[in-house]
Amino acid sequence: MTKAEIVSMVAEYTGLTPVETEAVVNGFFAAVSDSLVEGKTINFRGFGNFIVKHQKGRYGFNPNTKEKIWIGETYKPVFKVSKVLKERVNNNLNK
Repeated sequence: MTKAEIVSMVAEYTGLTPVETEAVVNGFFAAVSDSLVEGKTINFRGFGNFIVKHQKGRYGFNPNTKEKIWIGETYKPVFKVSKVLKERVNNNLNK
C-alpha cells in the first residue's frame, strides 16, 4: 500500500478532503520521525510500538578481501507489533 492509497482510505473514513488528509498523514509521519530521532518510544495501544534499538559496534569482514573491519555502533528504528494486531491479522488471513 502506498502513501497515496493510505491518504485516500483515511479521507474516506474521516470525510476530510484528500488535501486535508494528506496534511494530517504528513504531520503524523513527521511527528513519528522526529520522536524517533530524539530516541523516544511511541506506543499505540492495540497496534504496536515504534522504538529505537542500539546496536553495539562489532568486527565484521569484507566478503571480497576477507579483511577484518570495524563496524561502528548504530541505532535502528524498529516496529514491534502488538499482540492484538498480530492476532487480528492471523485470524483474518488464516481463513
